[in-house]
Amino acid sequence: MAEPEKLMEDIERLGGKLAQARASIDRRFIGQDRVVELVLSAMLSGGHALLVGLPGLGKTLLVETLSTVMGLNSNRIQFTPDLMPADILGSEVLETAPDGSRAFRFLEGPVFCQLLMADEINRASPRTQSALLQAMQEREVTIAGQHRPLGPPFHVLATQNPIEQEGTYPLPEAQLDRFLVQVDVDYPDRETERSILLATTGVVAEGAHTVFTPAELIEAQGIVRQMPVGEKVVDAILDLVRACRPREADAPEFIRDALAWGPGPRAAQALMLTVRARALINGRLAPTIEDVQAMARPVLIHRMALSFAARARGETLGDLIDRAVAEITGPSAAGAAA
Repeated sequence: MAEPEKLMEDIERLGGKLAQARASIDRRFIGQDRVVELVLSAMLSGGHALLVGLPGLGKTLLVETLSTVMGLNSNRIQFTPDLMPADILGSEVLETAPDGSRAFRFLEGPVFCQLLMADEINRASPRTQSALLQAMQEREVTIAGQHRPLGPPFHVLATQNPIEQEGTYPLPEAQLDRFLVQVDVDYPDRETERSILLATTGVVAEGAHTVFTPAELIEAQGIVRQMPVGEKVVDAILDLVRACRPREADAPEFIRDALAWGPGPRAAQALMLTVRARALINGRLAPTIEDVQAMARPVLIHRMALSFAARARGETLGDLIDRAVAEITGPSAAGAAA
């Protein structure tokens, strides 16, 4: 554990670099401050992010820009129904040497990188989706009985098209839980779209520049875990996560009536890390209740499921989370979490 003075200096220095990183990202990925904040929070927390949005909203551009700004080597996988696990992880091939001897050689798949973009992850079969489970959790893969480490750092930024179409396979709950946050990418407002048109249809497009190195990102992740968290913030995280479990005795009535199942301890861990990361990104030395309010929906929404009755009534997980946040952390929470 670093000394308080040294930790404060590290946080202030890192805050300056993060401001440079956001400025570099904003030159290419225009007007989506909330999306950038959430993805950076996930990376500073050492986790993965699931980007959900319609085609053409810049999800791929964001990942490409992040790989440049954070100094990470990246690979992209376009998930399709015919993709096989070996196409992601790699495979062993039998090679014949000039002297006639034969030996197996392992050919690394695209998962062997520092930033992996899994494009339209819900289009691959469940068997192929599950090939990422060990990589996302343990940062290693096992092939032919041999463990092969991946990082650090290693991050998966997956995109998912919310439009229901044939040939899609919803991610299983166990894999969704491996994503630290779900980031909903919406249409830009009119002024933002105007800025996008002017910036991207000229002769020269704006470019991003490298701000971090992989070693500096790992150092930043260590600083995030050392940031102090007040008892009120810890209690708010625990109260919120436990309130969203329908079988808890102290869960609100509207939660017990609307949810089939709620978030586990991994959700509380994710909130604990991401509120620290958000505070750091916004130039603060410690997280506040406002950070809990802001991170509740992206951390919890993919770790809960509506009951059949709630779906029939037209309820949504986002509205339930906002209501729970407002009841537990105060009346200003619904606006902060949106």
